[in-house]
Amino acid sequence: VVVFGTIAMLLYPFLYHLGWLQPWLSAEQYGVYTGSTVHEVAQVVVAGNAVNTEVGNTAVVTKMIRVMMLAPFLLVLSFALTKGDGQNSDKKLSFIARIRQVSVPWFAFIFIAIVILHTWLPMSKSFEQNMILLDDVLLTMAMFALGLTTHLSAIKQAGIRPLILGAIMFGWLILGGGLINIGISFI
Repeated sequence: VVVFGTIAMLLYPFLYHLGWLQPWLSAEQYGVYTGSTVHEVAQVVVAGNAVNTEVGNTAVVTKMIRVMMLAPFLLVLSFALTKGDGQNSDKKLSFIARIRQVSVPWFAFIFIAIVILHTWLPMSKSFEQNMILLDDVLLTMAMFALGLTTHLSAIKQAGIRPLILGAIMFGWLILGGGLINIGISFI
């Protein structure tokens, strides 16, 4: 994810400026393409904003919608996969016990809460600008930390098979995601 997401941060803006998909997708739709096919939020921010602000904003909103949809999906999936309590595999866990075992990305719920809060409560422009600055600083720190935790030796140790699988998935996201976004743009 890190290797191919890093490549995507550089490749997507390059492809955009080459005219990739521009005959079929507007700048806004290209942002949807970027947000729907790049893995990490920080990578989406970099890839989208490297094209322009409009693409960057659309890409980030698209990615955050993906994140928001991940939470309910993981709730349902985790709930469906929790079975017995270990003592008696034939017995089903109670609803409350199953909910306690569910593993979800809680930051997605925080994001939804902030969206609702921002929708209902007016906020000053200076507060919004300060939060955007904080967001930029935190995303920069996250990208820096991601780089610090990625070692070429770990990639070498993992072997070629995960890289081949990652390359296949990366190709699917670029080409398949492009075709899906073109198809949706005609609807």
